Amino acid sequence: MKLIVGLGNPGREYSHSRHNIGFFCVNRLARKYNLDFDRTQKKSRIASGRIENEDVVLVKPHTYMNLSGNAVSALIRQFSLPGDSLIVIHDDMDLPLGKVRVRPGGSSGGHKGVSSIINLLGNSDFTRVRVGIGRPQNNAEQQNEEVVDYVLGNFTPEERKMIDTVIDNVAAAVICIIREGVAAAMNKYN
Repeated sequence: MKLIVGLGNPGREYSHSRHNIGFFCVNRLARKYNLDFDRTQKKSRIASGRIENEDVVLVKPHTYMNLSGNAVSALIRQFSLPGDSLIVIHDDMDLPLGKVRVRPGGSSGGHKGVSSIINLLGNSDFTRVRVGIGRPQNNAEQQNEEVVDYVLGNFTPEERKMIDTVIDNVAAAVICIIREGVAAAMNKYN
């Protein structure tokens, strides 16, 4: 079984924000495979079913980004899954808008949602699909407040057109991870 987690923030005010790209991606996978986010478990909305002959649980934590580890670690324990069954999809300001990077583990790269997951799992041995959202235009000396406003801000209409294609690419990368493994997905999508 694979636990596929899209990171984001719950609530209407964040529903279109850059920080919610993980939610957009698991929503696309759910639509593609006719899965419904019809249950709430362990502080998450979940959809379960099969993708490419693999049992999956799609997850949207409803704990806010910085506390994502609470929901993810509870689900890992509930389903008794090893860390390598976990795929986390999240935004990344260090990647240009629209770039996708698949990684088999490593540090959080400063992403607070990923840090929370690492801290509560006690390791970083899970797959990440990083989705580039870029940085604010005036980033010479960014203040933390500007960064927060940027990630919690909505995509512009021009960015949104690009992001729709990127979400399809992320879905394809996750499907590749399920079918062929992380190394194959890295070769095709990085």
